[in-house]
Amino acid sequence: MRLFTLLSVMLLAGSAIPVGAQDRAAQRAAAGEAALSRITAGRTSDRPVDCINLRNIRSSEIVEDTAIVYRMNNGTLYVNRPAGGGLLDRDDILVTRTIGTQLCRIDIVNLVDRNSRMFSGSLSLGDFVPYSRLPRNRD
Repeated sequence: MRLFTLLSVMLLAGSAIPVGAQDRAAQRAAAGEAALSRITAGRTSDRPVDCINLRNIRSSEIVEDTAIVYRMNNGTLYVNRPAGGGLLDRDDILVTRTIGTQLCRIDIVNLVDRNSRMFSGSLSLGDFVPYSRLPRNRD
């Protein structure tokens, strides 16, 4: 009977850990979605594209656990939700090796920790969703 009780307690304690981890992951994902909606507020999305021109990228920003936002010279934002986006951390540096003049959905982005300069993961880029500013009403 003691063995059964001990095993029951161990199973309950072990099953509580993943639930807490899932809650934290869900909270981080919700925070990332909220941050992304703040970045794209006042903009309208268009059809996704497969590639963007490297020469037109002004900057990039990591939205933690969610996406990479590419800011273009013309003011358009391109949001990319890579496969494995849960690895995205604001303290990572994006390292991309491209062949040619475009960044495309099949390209791999390596993540390097900003502090230790150690490799921290790889992501496969997805579609680039453009977000343009809404036209101003001239009344």
